[in-house]
Amino acid sequence: MFPEYRELITKLKTTDHHFIRLFDRHNELDQQIKNMEDHVTPGTPEEIENLKKEKLHLKDQLYAILKKASA
Repeated sequence: MFPEYRELITKLKTTDHHFIRLFDRHNELDQQIKNMEDHVTPGTPEEIENLKKEKLHLKDQLYAILKKASA
């Protein structure tokens, strides 16, 4: 995710607690979605769709933080 901001992400993960929470939650959702899609854990298509929407919202928030921090 956001390879062009790799160094900034590394920096923010050590200095910005809000960024860390968003980043970790995004990764948790990603794993949860994969597990549901691979039928490792149960999940309805609606649940998966809702998780994907939440993940996308988090990604938008992360991108906004990265844009602001890189300005």
